[in-house]
Amino acid sequence: MKAHINYKSIWKIALPIILSNVALNVITVTDTIFLGQVNHIALGAAGNAGIFYFVLILTGVGLSTGAQIIMGRRNGEKNFSQIGAIFDQTIYLLSFISLLVFILLQFIAPILLENITSSPAIYTATVEFLYYRSFGVLFHFLNFVFIAFYVGTTNTKILIHTTIAMMLVNVFFDYALIFGNFGFPRMEIKGAAIASVLAELVAFCYLVVYTHKNAFVKQFQLFKFKKINWEIINKTTKVGSPIMLQNFLAISSWFIFFMIIEKLGEKELAISHIIRSIYMVLMIPLFGFSSATNTLVSNLIGQKREYKVMTLIKRVLVLSLGSTIVIGMFSIFFGKEIIGFYTPDINLINDSIPTLRVINLTMFFFCIAFILFNAVSGTGNTRVSLLIEATTISIYLVAAYFIAIEFKASLPVVWCSEFIYFGLLGIFSLWYLKKGNWRKLKI
Repeated sequence: MKAHINYKSIWKIALPIILSNVALNVITVTDTIFLGQVNHIALGAAGNAGIFYFVLILTGVGLSTGAQIIMGRRNGEKNFSQIGAIFDQTIYLLSFISLLVFILLQFIAPILLENITSSPAIYTATVEFLYYRSFGVLFHFLNFVFIAFYVGTTNTKILIHTTIAMMLVNVFFDYALIFGNFGFPRMEIKGAAIASVLAELVAFCYLVVYTHKNAFVKQFQLFKFKKINWEIINKTTKVGSPIMLQNFLAISSWFIFFMIIEKLGEKELAISHIIRSIYMVLMIPLFGFSSATNTLVSNLIGQKREYKVMTLIKRVLVLSLGSTIVIGMFSIFFGKEIIGFYTPDINLINDSIPTLRVINLTMFFFCIAFILFNAVSGTGNTRVSLLIEATTISIYLVAAYFIAIEFKASLPVVWCSEFIYFGLLGIFSLWYLKKGNWRKLKI
């Protein structure tokens, strides 16, 4: 499928990803809202556990994104049979990685968290959440492989149906298991974890059935499951491992950032997880357009149309900024009402408003920086994107530590460290796109 870069084509690819992200964020928001009704300990613990979980899960995202970039390149070259081979071999690879992650969550995470968590109540609840959540790791990783295939081949419509199914299952079981409705036992934070596992399982089953019934199986020669092809696995790992590491660094930085905030107090941690949830909603359009940027850049290079990449980036930036501004207006004008969904505590609502104002402003910088950064990844030079991420995060975390711990700044000022992160990310990414040798890179 030839990659077109007019506004309509970009929107056509990005919209299903955006809508799927809407559903995924409904899951996160639902967890936060329901657990916020339980108590602020459950809210903070689930937030920390969720970030810790995704630190590990995003290793799978990195490897699947590497597969997605290569599939996008082969799609541009019209080498469809190779896409099927990459798909099958990536299933082998991520199944093995998921086993390692499961073992880590079950046996190593409790020891690690005990040494870095100040509040005993938050530690106990965090470990409880991770124990049950770990049983969904395999389904989560396999879903990444399907997503990589559909995004890499620019067939993204299925993502809408899948994530809507996930959303409905998660919301139902959240309501049933957290509070003990419909005859289920009241499980509170354990219920939230189990609901997420069931949602991942349903999504996996849906993707398998849909893909088997579709003509894609024949066109791309999927599910052949031949013997392990080390050449494909090595190439996927070579492209994906830097992304895996940069994802690990990115989410780890969030985890470290929230552990720094946890030192400020349980109330500050609860506020920050409310803000994080709203932040993720504001990011919805951006994540859709960034995924489109990644796969379209790879497709363009595969079609020998490298000269169109900067034009593509400019058009994606226009669409991304416009969409983010529209959704951000709700956060600006209805901030108290939105926070009120998460907690009935008036003092907590009022104390959250200044930090919400900070993230509303950071979204402008985030939009520009993240699109540029995903364009760098889409070129296939993932080692450079890893270097950019590692450098930026190191500076960001040092700044956040000094602002919060050494200077003892207020919570909104601590959140201003986001400006440092996105400013540097954008500058480094733009420099590489302008001056780097990505046009000659072969993958």
